[in-house]
Formats: sequence, C-alpha cells, structure tokens
Amino acid sequence: MTPAASGPASAAREPAPRARTAPQAAAPRGAVVPAGALAFQPRDGCSVATAVGPHLGARIVRLDVVRVPAGAHWHPADSAAEENVVVVFGGSGTAGSGNAAQRVRRADTVYAPTGDTYALRADAAGPLTVYVWRTVLRPGRAPGAAPRRFSRLWNGETQLRGFTGTVEGAARQKTATMNFLFWPGTGSPQLCLHCGVMAPGEYFNVHVHPESEEAFIAFEGEGQLHLDGQWYDARPGDVLYAPPGVPHGTRHPAGDPSAPRFATCGGPTPFDPVLYDRAGVPTKVR
Repeated sequence: MTPAASGPASAAREPAPRARTAPQAAAPRGAVVPAGALAFQPRDGCSVATAVGPHLGARIVRLDVVRVPAGAHWHPADSAAEENVVVVFGGSGTAGSGNAAQRVRRADTVYAPTGDTYALRADAAGPLTVYVWRTVLRPGRAPGAAPRRFSRLWNGETQLRGFTGTVEGAARQKTATMNFLFWPGTGSPQLCLHCGVMAPGEYFNVHVHPESEEAFIAFEGEGQLHLDGQWYDARPGDVLYAPPGVPHGTRHPAGDPSAPRFATCGGPTPFDPVLYDRAGVPTKVR
C-alpha cells in the first residue's frame, strides 16, 4: 500500500517510505523481507522458508515459515533443543506443546519451552501456515515452572500502552497498544511474543534493543515498518529483522479513521526488560 499524502504519517521531517525490495545476502543493519521473497524448500512433507537466520547475520534468533499441507503433520524432532514460539498465520488444525494439545486457527499462538517438542497437524479442509521463532537458550536461562503454552494475539490481559520509544527525537503521542502473549511473566526465559495493534494514525515509536535481535511480522492490515532511518510499506506476511542497536518501529499511516487496523507480532530475543519496565510489570521468569 502506498501511504496517503496527508494524515498522521506525513510529517515533513520524516523520511518518505521506500519501495519494498528483497534484502541483500548480507544485511548487517537488518532487512525488511517481503512475503513474496521467501524461498520455500520441501522438508519432511511440508514447505519451509527461513525468513530470518544466519543469511541475514542473525545469531540469536531464527524465524521460519512453515506450510503444512492439508491433512499433513509437522513435528520437528530437534525442536526440544530450542525454545519455540508458533503463530498461526493461516488455516486451522491441531497444535501440540509437550504433552498438551489444542485446536488452533489464525491468530492462535503456541509456546514450547526447551526440553519439549512442538507438533502441528493441518485440517483435511486445507493447509496450515505458521511463523516459528526459534532460539537456543543462553547459559543460566531456564523456563518457568509451568509456562503458558497457548494464547491468542488478541489476548489483552497484559499490555504496554503509551510507549514513547528509546531513541532521540520527537515521539508520537498517538501510540499503539502492545499485547504481551509469551514473556517472563508467562514463563518464557528468552523468546517473547508481543502483538502490536495500531488504529489509523498510531505508532509504536522507534526504539532499539542494545543486546537483542528483533524479528517480527506484519500480521494483519497494511502499514509501515521503520528500519534504521527508513520507512517501508508492509503487508501481511512481511518480516522485519533488526540486529542489536538498530532503530526500528511501526506505524499505521492511513488518514481515514475508519481504515482497518494494522497488527504486527514478534519481539526481541532475548527479551528486553525495558518494555516490561515501561508497562509496569515484573521481568522475573515465573
């Protein structure tokens, strides 16, 4: 979507959005990866694309997109060695985390702590598409005693509002709401999953994570992603990767207040305590 020429996103001092292009092979300052640029490869009866990984310089987090054909099963045997977060992007089926299982559909989320595998089965009616965040726990980190395993992007029980960013410059006062789905308060020691929901004109102000790699996706609606001083148009399925210290953020540039919302999901790895401090919630893994 091309941003409107007037409205909240048209401040004269802000850089104009740049055309969406596929990232270069090495992008030390991060990358915005259009969904159409993802390269899928067959694996164990499914199709998998790595959106964020070593090819972009990521060393802590990996983000895969998995397409499970209708009636098929995805159960990566090596997932127990990692911490995993799954977001259902399309379709429906059944998800398992350790010994727990439940039905899932678009916008449902699954957490599998290190030591437990996760599994997915698509319904016979159609394929299941998921985004999977993966990380190997750093020394000294361990999951909580009874981590939350299932949630939904629209779960608003714990939220951050009024986020003014962490970089110099004028922060926008019309701010997005961020839902915390998986975070230290739910037993996640390194990965986190947040969902930013923006009405027209709202921002999740530009910020940096000094020690964390950020990987998130545009999940619903159309908006813009900020990376290292530039704004990019975004549509559902597009991915942003920002290495430690690289500014990033989001905004919904539509001037029409009745325009559909823009939602993103993902988070910094390892989790950044600043976000929870700003929300007034503890950072201790429960």
